[in-house]
Amino acid sequence: MADHEEGVLRRLKVAVIGVGFWGRNHARVLSGLEKAELVAVCDLDESRARTVAEKYGAEAYTDSTELLRREDIEAVTICTWSTVLSEEARKALEAGKHVLVEKPMAKSSKEARELVELAEKEDLILAVGFVERFNPGLRRVLEMVGKGEVGEVLSALARRLSRWPKRPWDVGVVRDLAIHDLDILRHIFGCQPESVYARVRYSNSGIDDYAFITLSFPDGMGLVETSWLTAPKVRELVVSGTEGVLKLDYLTQAINILRRGDSEPYEVGGEWREPLKIELEHFVECVLYHKEPLVSGRDGLLALSLCEAALESSAKGRPVSTRHLAE
Repeated sequence: MADHEEGVLRRLKVAVIGVGFWGRNHARVLSGLEKAELVAVCDLDESRARTVAEKYGAEAYTDSTELLRREDIEAVTICTWSTVLSEEARKALEAGKHVLVEKPMAKSSKEARELVELAEKEDLILAVGFVERFNPGLRRVLEMVGKGEVGEVLSALARRLSRWPKRPWDVGVVRDLAIHDLDILRHIFGCQPESVYARVRYSNSGIDDYAFITLSFPDGMGLVETSWLTAPKVRELVVSGTEGVLKLDYLTQAINILRRGDSEPYEVGGEWREPLKIELEHFVECVLYHKEPLVSGRDGLLALSLCEAALESSAKGRPVSTRHLAE
């Protein structure tokens, strides 16, 4: 369908499945987008679904199957517990809806691959919610790295530290937090890592709550530290190259760069913008204009596969080859 009909801007009718903390943010952002119309929300908690629906002028559902029967809904974003993300995404794709599914996308890489293949078979968009990829600060870092402003990249260190999550522990810290940085480091180095070595700490409940992951790339090293054991929230990336060092604070979107030969770093600024708004605007435009999403289902599959490799490495106490993941 054309973007405009008789001079009227076409708005994509979209729904949100799962309106807990992050799903409510999806509803908030989608309700304010010029090219989107939030028409429905779904949650197992009827009171929560009704509260969010009433706030944004949408219809409330407690059964996603019923919501997906609506022919006017063209796309959905899925923000349920991690353990049912793939089930809800599969139902939506089978109903002919374009899908943005939050990370980690599925319980396993096998399930993730099945979603990718289903979306390709049905010729539907499957995007994965790696919101940091839409962070303006990271975009500037990738641009600077691409222009060679730090020379040849030698290493990249990502730190993502938080307190214990308030929600139930449906997945551990590797699939919840480290997955962002495993995805990002692939793009910093422009390729898949050759191997992964990880040390993971498990809580008394058997959930991983701390991980230190080393990724060996053909021409450099990637390091990821992630934890639910730290009071101050930390979201940072340090990229070291032959000609300088970049440091990004994801929260403020500020970048500091120290070039080789300089005595002091200097800050590279830019307008702060909400990454989730950029991400959802992009998803809506991908559906309206039939564009490939920046973060595809295959990106999600590769990142989840790296999570599995990290957990396998920790369990075996040795590096795990990841060369096969590019296949």
